[in-house]
Amino acid sequence: MKKVGLLSRIIIAILLGIGLGMIAPDWFIRIFATFNGIFESFLSFCIPLIIVGFIVPGIGELGRGAGRMVGLTAIIVYASTIGAGMLAYGTAELTFDSLLSGSSLVNSGNPAEKLLKGYFLLEMPPLFDIMTALILAFMLGIGITVVQAKTLMSASVELKGIISKVISTMIVPLLPFHIAGIFMNMTQAGTVATILQVFIKVFAVILCLHVISLLLQYSIAGALNKRNPFKMLRTMLPAYLTALGTQSSAVTIPVTLQQTKKLGTDEEVADFVVPLCATIHITGSTITITSVAAAILMLNGHMLTLEQMFPFILMLGVTMIAAPSVPGGGVMAALGLFQSMLGFDAAMISLAIALYVAQDSFGTAANVTGDGAIAQIIHYFKNKSKQKDRLRLQEKSVPVQG
Repeated sequence: MKKVGLLSRIIIAILLGIGLGMIAPDWFIRIFATFNGIFESFLSFCIPLIIVGFIVPGIGELGRGAGRMVGLTAIIVYASTIGAGMLAYGTAELTFDSLLSGSSLVNSGNPAEKLLKGYFLLEMPPLFDIMTALILAFMLGIGITVVQAKTLMSASVELKGIISKVISTMIVPLLPFHIAGIFMNMTQAGTVATILQVFIKVFAVILCLHVISLLLQYSIAGALNKRNPFKMLRTMLPAYLTALGTQSSAVTIPVTLQQTKKLGTDEEVADFVVPLCATIHITGSTITITSVAAAILMLNGHMLTLEQMFPFILMLGVTMIAAPSVPGGGVMAALGLFQSMLGFDAAMISLAIALYVAQDSFGTAANVTGDGAIAQIIHYFKNKSKQKDRLRLQEKSVPVQG
């Protein structure tokens, strides 16, 4: 089963869940509902720990190499991520109303009331709430960079390793069973057709937005460096295809680095920017998460507002730095924001995970392909800085007349 990719497992789980939901007796579905209740409780317990475990070392490691190039890269990456999120929100605002018309779950009453309950629920209260975790994580992360707290930094990296292991060996392997249970229960409740319609439509929109985002990134990079953006994208195609297969930005780094250098990027810039962006430049995932969040809100009868979504996107841009480098890592890092800023309940979070994971490989491919554009933009600013330094030296070397 380990040889089967997560996307394949999710698809199998969805199909199996729908099939069993049509024929299985209620007592059988309630067994899965019991498992889902325990899994959701465990996930709720883990969310604050995921936030602290990934944001603290994420900010700390970014600050350790602080310098002009790091700062410039971080600013450009953050602007790119926020732009991607706003592109997704704007598209959702303009198109989802008509695209998802007739798909609202509230038209047929509260869907939660139709779902079968588990036999029992095992409560696992989190150590602290989401907002406490966010504040604590940012305070500790920034504090580490300011006072150079090496011991605390080392401890946070070890905590990140533990949480990563929990995600990769417990949460991710159990996700297909959880999703199978969700679709089994929704099928018997009669809401699965609506969910599948949303899956297909949102998936198509997300893929289109990935392409638009990459075109925008390479148009900017191409304009600055006087290069053809389409030729640049063609050069980066091997990185895109590799990420599509591996579903990992980290594993794709050697290919991304090789293709970025083929763009003519300064070697020092490429060697620095590509590994850094593999961690912090997550525009494809940001588009996916924003689109998924908007679709689920509308599916549950909520209005999309800029006042709600803009702060969410701003926080998402920072939180994506903490995304663990495992399949589905982006949505894991965003779970706290779903709860604290958008008011998602357990069922909505489960749908978000399923929607996200179903296209995770495409999001990862968009992420790593965009890294080449960021490297080219930094390449431009580095060359511009060198030219300014040369001019200053020339001005100093010119003898004063008179």
